[in-house]
Amino acid sequence: MTFNPTNSIAPFLQTSVFFPEEFEPFRVKFLQLYRDISNIVNVRQIGIFDLQEFLTGEQWFTSGDPQKKRQTYRKTFSIGAIATGATSTTAHGITGITAFTHIYGTCVTDVVDYRPIPYASVTAVNQQIEIRVDATNITIINGAASPNITSALVVLEYLKS
Repeated sequence: MTFNPTNSIAPFLQTSVFFPEEFEPFRVKFLQLYRDISNIVNVRQIGIFDLQEFLTGEQWFTSGDPQKKRQTYRKTFSIGAIATGATSTTAHGITGITAFTHIYGTCVTDVVDYRPIPYASVTAVNQQIEIRVDATNITIINGAASPNITSALVVLEYLKS
């Protein structure tokens, strides 16, 4: 039983394949299988989180031409300590960005707990952690009543021109 929409392309392969004994039908089946494997492997998300820019394996539509897919890139940043109520600015060094698809991270505080970035407190607005990205920098603002951040990881995923 399948629960995929009828127009979806799921990146999964068959677990078994029958190959004909005659050469020409075998060749046709083998080439089709190779194309299927290549296409399916190429649409899987790549789980590399590094300080260098990498392709993610994600494919995004292009406005005005949804058949034309755009690749996303990922770059990870290690951020140092950020005091309570302070702002940290880190240059990202990425050029040609047309849009961000994901901006996220995590941090360790000196209480010792682990928080997502951005962090939203349901009880105290001044304990929130904000993240912003512009053409040149990653800016993290640690709330005035938040604990000190001892370290953080930030992940940017984006489309380029």
